Amino acid sequence: MRFFLLPFCITLLFTSVAQASDKAHWGYTGTVGPKNWQNLSPKFSVCGGENQSPVNLTGFIEAELTPLKLSYNEGGKEITNNGHSVQVNYSPGSTLFIGNESFELKQFHFHSPSENHINGKSYPFESHFVHVNKDGKIAVVSVLYNEGEENKALAEFWSQLPERQHETKKLKKAVNAALLLPDNKDYYYFNGSLTTPPCTEGVRWFVFKEALSISKEQLDTFSSVMPQKNNRPLQPKNARPILK
Repeated sequence: MRFFLLPFCITLLFTSVAQASDKAHWGYTGTVGPKNWQNLSPKFSVCGGENQSPVNLTGFIEAELTPLKLSYNEGGKEITNNGHSVQVNYSPGSTLFIGNESFELKQFHFHSPSENHINGKSYPFESHFVHVNKDGKIAVVSVLYNEGEENKALAEFWSQLPERQHETKKLKKAVNAALLLPDNKDYYYFNGSLTTPPCTEGVRWFVFKEALSISKEQLDTFSSVMPQKNNRPLQPKNARPILK
């Protein structure tokens, strides 16, 4: 029984990070906004922790970082508007390798504007690829976007973004998340948290240095289904090193 219970619990948690709210309502403004997340539920108390995300990536420390190996397949088969983001849920079989460790891709979702900043710069868009290993440890790969040309990989499914909260659609064509990543896999690394409740800490963050492009029309489409900005404010670094 223990063998089956752990994977089941992990699947429930990461099918939708934003729904891991234990029925406590949270949002991005007012009394349920980020400043009050830690008080909305005992399970959200970590939102007031010392190692929270997102952060302003600056003051970099040179390091010999382990190259990331990403083995993704066409596992993105459904897309959900969970009320806090638009999220593509991923079928098993896509893996992030970090040295001898492996993390399975569970889902990817979007924030506008970006949550993480680089040297004080905010970006109009950011995607988070959420991975979990067999022990329940989390690794998030982040891609930042500048406004510019149309992103052809996003265009493959952008017209299918669910307009209603809690609406899920089957994608007409399965998405391969590998096509949503930059060619240059150099990254910044820091230790942080989930950026939504329950704000779990101990999350490994890999933010690609190369930003991709997204058009104004694509940004407008996202805003039409997610009219409220869904970026958590920057959190204190508290002397955490940012490696590059």
